[in-house]
Formats: sequence, structure tokens, C-alpha cells
Amino acid sequence: MKIAIVTGASSGMGREAVIQLADRFAGLREIWVIARRTGRLEELRKEVPVPLRILGLDLTEEDSLDMLFWELKNRRPEVKILIHAAGYGRAGKVGDGKISGETGMVRLNCEALCGVTHLALPYMSDHGRILLFASAAGFLPQPEFAVYAATKAFVISFGRALNRELYPRDIVVTCVCPGPVDTEFFAAAGMDWELPFYKKICMANPERVVRRAIRDSMMGKELSVYGLFMKLFCLGCKILPHSWILWGMEQMKGKDGQKDS
Repeated sequence: MKIAIVTGASSGMGREAVIQLADRFAGLREIWVIARRTGRLEELRKEVPVPLRILGLDLTEEDSLDMLFWELKNRRPEVKILIHAAGYGRAGKVGDGKISGETGMVRLNCEALCGVTHLALPYMSDHGRILLFASAAGFLPQPEFAVYAATKAFVISFGRALNRELYPRDIVVTCVCPGPVDTEFFAAAGMDWELPFYKKICMANPERVVRRAIRDSMMGKELSVYGLFMKLFCLGCKILPHSWILWGMEQMKGKDGQKDS
């Protein structure tokens, strides 16, 4: 039985990925959707033509990975597509918030991603696809977003290395690196301050980001960067000292804050 697995499927780009997979890939017999909020997954079931297998798991808990292990072992599906969209961010300086918020980002954004990948790989068929939802924040250290940016840098490094490891099997690993996306993310991140203008102007539509990510994955690309602004940002992070870019961002943020006050 050919399936796709999508983590973080209850909202944002994970939810959008389920909708687009169901619409575009007729060969999938099921999509396994993983998230804590099973009520939202039940609602999603009504919106897609492909049967969903709902797994209400909190991937930061060790027993959730055990449950996924047994689900895969007992059903032995052929995994064609694996999409990691589970993750979250918390704004603020390191040490200002709860320690559980900071360590939880590492567990979900990094450890859980590694764990699910490890469990799914034995069941993935050759010529499959893996999409890891990282972020353009992973290209550059981010003061007041330090842990989140560091976890996304991990995802990008992990994904690019994994892409080379799986090359003999023609399994393409694509790291999806959007800038700000119009989802629940910023509310969940505790960002009660107004976004700087340079983030507002590159705010992306989740449907378009996911559509581009799937297309880039099918084309065999290891990075999917949506939008001209973020492509320039990615290039700038490669050729300019990070200290220069961070100084410029701080200056723009400061001027924006003065303008709004």
C-alpha cells in the first residue's frame, strides 16, 4: 500500500501539504497524518479525497515514536512521500522564557524529525521524496529567535547530508526554506509586537509555498526557497559576513519601531 506521511498536519503548511498531496498524487492509497490536535485532523478528513489514517501523537514524547514504530511494523506500507511540517518557534532572548519552551523546540524541530525519518526510511521505496520544512531563519543566526533559528540550521544541514546519503536510491530530500508565512506561527511564537516591515513585505501564502516545495522536490532540488526576496536573502547570507546582515536588520527594526511609536 503506497502512502504519504505528514507530521504537523493539523495546521499551517502541514495541513496544506495534505490537501495538495491528496489532490495531485492519485497513486496514494492513504495519507498518514500526525499531530496532537486530532479534532482538526478529523475535520481535514472531510476535505480530501484520499483516506487519512489519523495518528494523534505528540512527537516530543518517546512513546509516540514507539507507537509509530509499531504502526509501521504491523502495516508495512510503502512510503512514497514523507513530509516533516511539525515544529514551532518561541520569540525572546535565551533565558527569558520557560526552559521547557526552549528545549521543546529542540526536541520537536530536531529530535522528532530525526526519529520519524529513522523509522520511516526502511519503508521508503526507491525514487521517493522527503520534504523537511525548515526556514530561511536557518541561514543566519537570529537574536531573540536564537533557538528556533539554530534548530532550522540543523534541519538544513541534516537534510542536505541525508540527500547525499539517499542518492543511490534516488530518494530526494528537499529542505523547504520560506521566510515569514501567513499561518498561526507568529501568534503561537508569542510575537505580540508588530512585525518589522522587512518581514511584512515578504510574507508568503502557505498554499503557494507548499505548491513550490512539492514542485521543487519532484524536480530533485535539495533546497526550496520561495520568493525573490528570500532568494536574495539566501544569497546574501552566503556572500556577506553575518555580522553585517544582523547589523542591518537591527537598524531596520529600530527605525520601524520608532516609526510605529
